[in-house]
Amino acid sequence: MAMGNLSVDQLRQRVRGAVVTPGDKAYDEARKVYNAMIDRRPAAVVRCVNAGDVMAAVDFARENGLDLAVRGGGHSVPGFGTCDDGVVADLSAMRGVRVDPVRRTARAEGGATWGDFNAATHAFGLATTGGIISTTGVGGLTLGGGLGYLDRGLGLSCDNLVSADVVTADGRLVVASEQEHEDLFWALRGGGGNFGAVTSLEFRLSPVKDIYGGPILFELDSAGTVLRSFRDFIADAPEQLGGFPAFQIAPPLPFIPEDRHGEPFVLIVSCWAGPPEEGERALQPFHDFAPVVAEHVGVMPYPALNSAFDALVPPGLQHYWKANFVTELSDAAIEAHLVHGPRLPAVNSTVHIYPINGACHRVAPDATAFAYRDASFATVIAGMWPDPADNEANTAWVRDYYEATAPHSEEGGYVNFMADDDQGRIRANYKGNYDRLVEVKRTYDPGNLFHLNQNIRP
Repeated sequence: MAMGNLSVDQLRQRVRGAVVTPGDKAYDEARKVYNAMIDRRPAAVVRCVNAGDVMAAVDFARENGLDLAVRGGGHSVPGFGTCDDGVVADLSAMRGVRVDPVRRTARAEGGATWGDFNAATHAFGLATTGGIISTTGVGGLTLGGGLGYLDRGLGLSCDNLVSADVVTADGRLVVASEQEHEDLFWALRGGGGNFGAVTSLEFRLSPVKDIYGGPILFELDSAGTVLRSFRDFIADAPEQLGGFPAFQIAPPLPFIPEDRHGEPFVLIVSCWAGPPEEGERALQPFHDFAPVVAEHVGVMPYPALNSAFDALVPPGLQHYWKANFVTELSDAAIEAHLVHGPRLPAVNSTVHIYPINGACHRVAPDATAFAYRDASFATVIAGMWPDPADNEANTAWVRDYYEATAPHSEEGGYVNFMADDDQGRIRANYKGNYDRLVEVKRTYDPGNLFHLNQNIRP
């Protein structure tokens, strides 16, 4: 099968990993992504095993004028990890994580998940900020900024990035850090997948081994009190305290009274990363907000909390998400949440209101591409459900909720939570950093080869 200047056979000769094309037994599995709403048929999926394979996939797409998708964890809700008739550089076999306990750094390959990363670093009693679900890819999360349980104390994932290996649009591998390709390093920290395929990421680690925390459920009629109390308390709470309020239908878990399974609740997912023996005292304010219906709180390894919700969001669900940053979670905004939050359509769906103050606020808005350093919260309305027959109704729930909260929020949102119909919001998502991002894009990807993302056009 020939395409343009390079044939698939030539590609196969050049790469160490498998090249899967339509007609191959492995094709349907190879083209799958996390969001089952996305059903695309790429011309070739390159199952990369090293940076050389990624370079070959990039060259192949560029030489043949084909779309190029880069897939790490595959969790992109808009399905940016795949495409029709193009090339997928699938990094999911590149999952190695190497920890340097003396320098307190870890280097993760581009396909590693946070589960891979946490397992490697936890052995040394170290961690960095990384998401809420452990099956999420390290690369994609970090390139969009990287919110997570530890961000109030340690900053965003991208704030802990030390360097990255990047395959640029011309097929070169460059190292981006404070010392070299500094403009690229700046753009990678929040600018998404616009500037190249990142084959490896090096992070600063901090001492976090066991945490004290878990979910605390409250009755819906306490939701207003819980949200207002959380907002006021978290503004200057100790920075080792992480976690977020959420709306969630109770799954059938043993700590929740059986007759309440399947009912919606407001909850706080808590994470105290200071000394575990201080945990009970640190979480006491949450317990004082309102009567607790059920909780599953205690000392646990940090990776256990980071993977606690994985079972609720397995691969193969339908996904539609909306998001905004919030500078001030006003009473009016909370009222909108109280109307729409309890109408969750499925046990998989959720609404999280992530606090991003503390250490996140100590980074200047122009120090990295992630611009919303004055926002107090990042809200996500994550519509997730198993049955495609519910797509229209459940997408409408997400949209209505979003329209009710948007007037009380900032114009921009966190790029990792954006849907495929959010391309019109790119400039707002980057505020004052947008023009500089365009300049970096022109330098490293003038032909916009890397356009399957929340796209910054050159």
